[in-house]
Amino acid sequence: MRVTNMSLIPLLVAGLCMSGCNSDSSSGANSPTNSNTANNTTAQPQQSQSQSQSQSQSQPEQTHSTIVFTNGRIYTVNEKAPWAQAIAITDNKIVFVGTSDQAQQYIGDNTQVIDLKGKMVMPGFHDVHMHPLESGSDATQFTIPEATSAQTYINLVAEAAFQNPNAEWLIGYGHAIGTLLEMEDNPIAVLDEAVPNRPVIIMEQTSHSMWVNSKALELAGLHTESLDPIGGVIGRDEQGNLDGILYDNAGNQVMELAMRSLTNTQQNDYLGLVEYTMPALNKAGITSISDARTYWQRGHLDTWLKIANEDKLTLRTHLGLWAYPQMNDATQLSKLKSLYQADPASLLKVNQVKFYVDGILINTTAAMHEPYHQDWLELDGNKGLNYFTQARLEKYIKALEPTGFDFNIHAIGDRGIHEALNAIENASTGAARHRLTHLEVVDPADYARFAKLGVIADAQVAGDFTDPSHWPENIPLLGSERSQDLVPIKSLVENNATLTLSSDWNVSPFNPFIGISNAMTRTPQAITLTQALEAYTLNSAFAMRQEHLVGSLEVGKLADLIVLDRNLFDSTVKEIANTQVVMTLLDGEIVYQK
Repeated sequence: MRVTNMSLIPLLVAGLCMSGCNSDSSSGANSPTNSNTANNTTAQPQQSQSQSQSQSQSQPEQTHSTIVFTNGRIYTVNEKAPWAQAIAITDNKIVFVGTSDQAQQYIGDNTQVIDLKGKMVMPGFHDVHMHPLESGSDATQFTIPEATSAQTYINLVAEAAFQNPNAEWLIGYGHAIGTLLEMEDNPIAVLDEAVPNRPVIIMEQTSHSMWVNSKALELAGLHTESLDPIGGVIGRDEQGNLDGILYDNAGNQVMELAMRSLTNTQQNDYLGLVEYTMPALNKAGITSISDARTYWQRGHLDTWLKIANEDKLTLRTHLGLWAYPQMNDATQLSKLKSLYQADPASLLKVNQVKFYVDGILINTTAAMHEPYHQDWLELDGNKGLNYFTQARLEKYIKALEPTGFDFNIHAIGDRGIHEALNAIENASTGAARHRLTHLEVVDPADYARFAKLGVIADAQVAGDFTDPSHWPENIPLLGSERSQDLVPIKSLVENNATLTLSSDWNVSPFNPFIGISNAMTRTPQAITLTQALEAYTLNSAFAMRQEHLVGSLEVGKLADLIVLDRNLFDSTVKEIANTQVVMTLLDGEIVYQK
């Protein structure tokens, strides 16, 4: 995850209904079920009479509905009846799915009838790993390019200091770690020349390292004798002096210090969500999300609760409370338990915890079984690092599962993934819905363990960097063998893993159609359209413990659905990527209309 300096531009959407939608979660099946194997059908079948009646006949006589959609190609993601022509909604519930002729009985004088004219309807998308609050808030004061000369960096940072004379900390974003490692000038000297008398911290694009000046190190209490923190590395030059690069949790802790200096963060976060992020997500057809890193010590939870209490949520939202690696376990476990919320009538749930078990490949901090081919950080064994060890993760599973928490575990390297699976196998009761996210380098021996242990495999493929054409870029660090089959979504599905697809926005675009298109074209790790749609809908609803309510269009479920400008099953891969949403409904209310 990374943060941008994003402006807060409201989306003025015709027909946008910003009033909140309170869910009635008493509907649906009593016990949730999970479909581990995706329907591989890519052809579009015709709706049969038996299929259309399978949902409507069991329903008692209905009063006239609130909204009825007719004459459409409705893809239900219900394998028993995958296609329909019409759908009827009464208040917030689906009361009929079938043919247009049968739907007439649900139409009364006050029913809003929408003739789809052949347009495709499907369930709303779920994005179970994104950073909506961080990505939509204007928390940084300046942005720098991914790569440029040292002198240009000096000029840009000095200009940022001039433009922000009252900022206690100068907080920036944008460079790539490779730029600093290849820079002839000492990175800390570059920032010191630009701003010698105020602390500067600049987040690298992946958020897994920070570039700081001497003043920032001084205020953080870091010096040549400082020890590396849990899950982090303090960068040093060949003489052992600090070079101004703080890797992973070493940088996170200093960024926490910088964020505390801001006086308007929570207001910016609030406005970013209400004015930009939620409307933009609804426009993309997203109706449910998981905030994959809720910094509860920064006030993130307070911001979400405020929006929920003001009835302004237009998304079903589950928060993943950040597990601070440096925090005392007893203190943190007690606090996390106190924050748990799972009111079935609320759109907001606080029922997940976000853990990192390792870092990332390009920093050589992802946890690997075998050493990296280059040794940048002089870590023991040169096999990456752990934010949370297997033993410590087991401790948290045993403590937090009884409360009801599910874990969203960042795991990128093959050792990190293996250790996370081990922890779940050793400590979980099997009732939780833990998921591992990112899954870049997976040991084939671990493919089958996801299904065996009931662990959800969450992947992001909307970013171009995950495409097989970019795999060779990892060869200098990993060698050719380990650089193959990165993010192996096909292999995981073939081994019956429950696959979800998400964005990690803003590392990747949140547009689900880009993710679907990329998922279908990343041979040899490509999946079908049907599998990709299930990963973005029903499987992700399962990950959020709401598949009995949403994720497919069935009688008794809640009316979270979207209307598209084209039929995905009649479209080329390029056309799928360019698909536009015409209308989005959440809980039976229109929250976006083109």
